[in-house]
Amino acid sequence: MPREHIILECTEARAEGKPVSRYMSSRDKKQQPDRVEKKKYNKFLRRHTLHREIKN
Repeated sequence: MPREHIILECTEARAEGKPVSRYMSSRDKKQQPDRVEKKKYNKFLRRHTLHREIKN
């Protein structure tokens, strides 16, 4: 089974009225069946925030 491409979106930006930051990543569905969460840098908020996988 090939790796699946996913989009990670910032969880804090919309609450603060800023543009959301998005990152592309990939995952193996067998290894990670749940949605992916990573701490990534948001250039609009100028800090690291939690990014969650969104549906394509």
